[in-house]
Amino acid sequence: MARKSLSDKRGRYRIFLKSFGCSSNVADGEFMAGCLAEAGFELVGSPKEADVLIYNTCAVKTPTENRAIEILKRAGRMRDKRLLITGCLPLIDFGRLKDEVRFDAALGPSCGSEIVETVQKAVKNETRVLLKPDRNVKPNLLLPRRAVNPVVSIIPVAQGCLGSCNYCCVVFARGRLRSHSVHDIAKRVQADLDSGAREIWLTGQDMASYGRDVGVKLTALLQEVCSLEGDYVVRVGMMTPNLALDMLPDLVKAFQDEHVFKFLHLPVQSGDNEVLKSMNRLYTVENFELIVRAFRNAMPSLTLATDVICGFPGENEEAFEQTLHLIEEIKPDIVNISKFFSRPRTAAEKMKLKIPPKEVTARSKRVANLVQRISSEKNRAWMNWQGRILIDERGKKLGTLIGRNFAYKPIVIKSLDTSLLGNLINVRVAKTFQTYLEAEITDS
Repeated sequence: MARKSLSDKRGRYRIFLKSFGCSSNVADGEFMAGCLAEAGFELVGSPKEADVLIYNTCAVKTPTENRAIEILKRAGRMRDKRLLITGCLPLIDFGRLKDEVRFDAALGPSCGSEIVETVQKAVKNETRVLLKPDRNVKPNLLLPRRAVNPVVSIIPVAQGCLGSCNYCCVVFARGRLRSHSVHDIAKRVQADLDSGAREIWLTGQDMASYGRDVGVKLTALLQEVCSLEGDYVVRVGMMTPNLALDMLPDLVKAFQDEHVFKFLHLPVQSGDNEVLKSMNRLYTVENFELIVRAFRNAMPSLTLATDVICGFPGENEEAFEQTLHLIEEIKPDIVNISKFFSRPRTAAEKMKLKIPPKEVTARSKRVANLVQRISSEKNRAWMNWQGRILIDERGKKLGTLIGRNFAYKPIVIKSLDTSLLGNLINVRVAKTFQTYLEAEITDS
């Protein structure tokens, strides 16, 4: 069945844009929204209101891809709307997309202003597929942007990474490392601060690899960004241990700056060195522990986040127990747990010694139970803490707001005063939970 024509529509075309996945993908969506608004399109809040649907997809994991496909299938059945698919999914599994979803255009990630011409073609019933971006090109950091949260500025400092992890399919979408210059990033940060942002997220596929293709390191970027004037805080994104290790003293020093959240996202993936080698992770468990000790010695109240994959091919019971032991020993505040799923075209897809799905699920539950206990214990240590938090978002419950303290701990307060967003307030922690703290506002 042919699409209904949009050619007789008067006025501006209305666009619904939704981003899924990592902070880099969210930033891509903000840039697309900014470019579309500048070009005269109207951005709306629901698919029902829209003429054009844009889904900015993620496909890093099989369950994530499956959820995206179901959403796209439903959208593709709306004959009176155009469907555009952007993000990582078109480059990771275009074959499945083409077989299962009816769409009008597909683009890869970080398409920036390219989205405007694509929408213009789609409303004229001209299909378009652009899946081979120039790997030497980086999106313009100074494009117009519509922020999801005006308090938070998400800045993708680089595209791609230097890794070759055997389970990862993101490299097929994001490519090899292409870093923005320190100057351009600082210029974007300053522009966003001038527009009212108070929380800066420096993000990428691997922040520890930043700048190595252009002769600088992350520490130089942090020094420049933290030299800007203003009352703001910087959150540094995920870093692989091997690349964090070779700049460790300077990195710890950079994190001690008052403008940087004491928050370290350092994915370990496994507590067993043989499994890490099989994953092609270029570090050891001992390297990971060394980095954690260095940060905690300098910043005892640091929030540590890590990632763990359960059921990687060849992970026997002893290797899994090593992972449990590491989590028990290190006691991270946050653990992002993933069940292993083979992803298209990865080396792990061809590996033997696959772990049965039932066992993978059982292992992930064991890790989750351990993490729940440790996270709850760690948060209880914040009981009665007093200090300043930056209110950076509305809470999930009506009449609540969420702020972050120096260690990036999420702290919920009860308030209907949305004018507090973007402001620093004094609080005292009154209750603790596994994933957040609850506080009362104080005078000082």
